[in-house]
Amino acid sequence: MEPHHRTHGQTTRSPYRLDTNTTTFRPTDRIQVVLSGTSYFEGFLLQARDAANQGSAAAVGTFTLTNPIRTQLLTCNKHQGSAVSQTSDARLKEVVVIWNAPPDAPTQVQFFVSVVAHYNKFWVKLPGPIVYQHGVTPHPPQSDTTPAPVPTTTPSTLPGPFSSEGCGQSKSCLLDPPGCDPKEDPQCFFLSMSTEGPGETSVIFELSGPAEGYVSFALSWDTWMGYDDAYMCVKDGDRVSVSAAFFSGRTHPEDESQSGLSSVSWRLADGAIQCRFSRPVKLTNQEPARYDLDQKYFLFLTSGHVQYGKIRKHSRQPLISTQRKHITGPPEVLRGSRGPIIMKMHGALMLLAWMLTGSVGTFIASFYKPDWPKQSLLGQKVWFQVHRGLMMLTLTLTIVAFCLPFFYRQGWSKHAGVHPYLGCCVLALSLIQPIMAMIRPSPDSHRRFIFNWAHWGIGSVTEILAVATMFLGTHQSSLLLPQPWATHVLIGYVTWLASFRILLLMHKHLYFKKSLGSDDTQGTLSDQSEYAQWVSFIKSLILAVLALGNAGLLMALMSSIAAI
Repeated sequence: MEPHHRTHGQTTRSPYRLDTNTTTFRPTDRIQVVLSGTSYFEGFLLQARDAANQGSAAAVGTFTLTNPIRTQLLTCNKHQGSAVSQTSDARLKEVVVIWNAPPDAPTQVQFFVSVVAHYNKFWVKLPGPIVYQHGVTPHPPQSDTTPAPVPTTTPSTLPGPFSSEGCGQSKSCLLDPPGCDPKEDPQCFFLSMSTEGPGETSVIFELSGPAEGYVSFALSWDTWMGYDDAYMCVKDGDRVSVSAAFFSGRTHPEDESQSGLSSVSWRLADGAIQCRFSRPVKLTNQEPARYDLDQKYFLFLTSGHVQYGKIRKHSRQPLISTQRKHITGPPEVLRGSRGPIIMKMHGALMLLAWMLTGSVGTFIASFYKPDWPKQSLLGQKVWFQVHRGLMMLTLTLTIVAFCLPFFYRQGWSKHAGVHPYLGCCVLALSLIQPIMAMIRPSPDSHRRFIFNWAHWGIGSVTEILAVATMFLGTHQSSLLLPQPWATHVLIGYVTWLASFRILLLMHKHLYFKKSLGSDDTQGTLSDQSEYAQWVSFIKSLILAVLALGNAGLLMALMSSIAAI
């Protein structure tokens, strides 16, 4: 009846109590049992047991629910319906259930309950009232507090902070950012390992990170989270608990314990959480979840927040070593990355599509139709062929990049916010454009204006959504770019693009007015031709400057993606 919450139950008087509507019963009777308290609780486990046989863990009788939305029946020791628990962590102040006495009920039955106020504050096996069969003499009431737990060894505190001195010489280290020192920088993520003892039969691990809640590392056979041997340093008030656990997938840790850990010490100061412990290379009682340390593993290093002693999902992508490390091998300085290669490819391809090929392609269609009137490319006007080629390349890049996160996540991401929804809209609108272009009416058709406006409108909306999606993408945990630098680069890109669009719109308006006025003025054809050539040259220069500026901003973001 004890929750596995990495801490011991409370030994103080509980604010909760059990009551029954009778003190006597006959076999097959139904008795109302009420759990109530002066403060809220988030969880409980209620059972009835033989009061005359305190050593027995067998439950007596079954329960009937009065509120199946908040409570549920459990099966304990293959006895269906023999216990009651909550259905969620919704806060409660009272629970009412019905206990059904079995035909072979013992002469005296006592109710017990474990109550969880919140994750790291709970009371274990609080004794409740005893009910007696008719004719049985009642015993004196028992205390409603639990006995104190058996004292355990308390980890010691570290005399001072860790240092990266000796990395690559006497110990192997994984650091983020590279070259940082946990002694000087509390934001430095640090993991070191070194062998000790005769025959190097054990390994000392040192772990450090920001004191936001917890810092942990895991040994993994691959670069995917799941089936990993993990070790956690968790902030618990003004102390740190150190434990081992197993991750079977992208879930909360399982089988948490301190089994196999020795020489545990910790430090919580100067904005950093640090812990040190020793673990045998091979455990005496080998557990399936504990890996031998004489093998090669990928190392995961991560951190996150803690709520009521329970670790929450890490806010950043874990730092993963770029190659497997032989834990008992020679000392070396390891390199790691927080950005999976497949997600880096997703970001790079999307940025290439919409910061370069897509933006240049839309500019050509918007402002360069009158240029190169006497030149053709593969039987079509130059502007059309360039526009179509760039936009088809944009669509191809978008489709490839769109599929990559699904391969990485193996499904839909539930924690990516609006970003994937906008991405779906961008892809859908991008697919509509070439389909609409294939069924467009001829240039001299009276319905051509419908296509022109629809093509321009959908293209504009697609480009706006693509820019919004890029802004949101820089904040995704799987490809978190440095902030606010990445946002400022994208703001610069939008400003750069808008400036050139305004410039060319002004030129388009003035050129149109000049064309109208040319009918009333005297001028030679050669003068007009020379003017048109100069305009075409300047516009080509503007397009080149635009493309080079976009490429420069794109490369700045690409370099930050590569550095993750």
